Amino acid sequence: MLTLSAPAKINWFLQVLRKRDDGYHDIISLMQYVTLSDTLTMEHSDEIEVITEPNIPQEENLVHKAALLMRERSGIKSGARITLKKEIPISAGLGGGSSDAATSLIGLSRLWNLDLTRRELSELGGALGSDVPFFFHGPAAVVKGRGEIVFPVRLQAAYPLVLVKPPVAVSTAWAYTQMTVSPDAKVLTKKHNNIKLFRQALENGDFSWLSSLNRNDLEPPVVKRYPIIYEIKQKLMLNGAVFSAMSGSGSTVFGVFRTDEEANRAVEGLSAHWCKVVKTVIPHS
Repeated sequence: MLTLSAPAKINWFLQVLRKRDDGYHDIISLMQYVTLSDTLTMEHSDEIEVITEPNIPQEENLVHKAALLMRERSGIKSGARITLKKEIPISAGLGGGSSDAATSLIGLSRLWNLDLTRRELSELGGALGSDVPFFFHGPAAVVKGRGEIVFPVRLQAAYPLVLVKPPVAVSTAWAYTQMTVSPDAKVLTKKHNNIKLFRQALENGDFSWLSSLNRNDLEPPVVKRYPIIYEIKQKLMLNGAVFSAMSGSGSTVFGVFRTDEEANRAVEGLSAHWCKVVKTVIPHS
């Protein structure tokens, strides 16, 4: 039996560069794990069986899709019983489903003795979702293309965060349909340089500079439909956050704090919503 953790992520930075001919969008994003995770337990079985807490319909369950894809691509006849315990909110911009899918592929490769490389796993993951490849390359990476091009980076500072999710679910597909983007190559170059400066500001803890560089191109259309997201950002700042942004396509907002104590105090003023104090994950020294 295997027990694996599937970490959540935040998007520090997310720019949508252009719509591709295949209908996806090219992006550039800086992603990082946080200390919130789902738990997957796997054991041998004759069939593919996925048990989730809470229940997720099979046709929407990326763990089930990952198991079927792994068995199909490997040609193996084995099955597996996979139990998924959710802690990461669903439709929250925290990558829970993508992380679960990636962790399922990693676990099944071990359980079935397939010994697949990280690159092979990442290619499989890309067929399941645009965010899935990132989870083979964490804890932090710059992600490009539609998500399949991943460059691991070393972020050394671990920051306390408060995650706040209002009671709304945002469809990632819907959020992207609200985008109007320019195919101008000069814009792409400029945006590429911005993420380098963003990483520098993040490593230096210069949150004033970070705020001026920050962009999540999905945030404006999501906030327009769900103004509560902007209200939560403001509350986080009023409660001591030094930086606040929406993660991914939302609806989770995160606030960065200087100390654990400040983060814990801030939660008291935001307890009307789902809240969690976490930290960003950095490489083991």
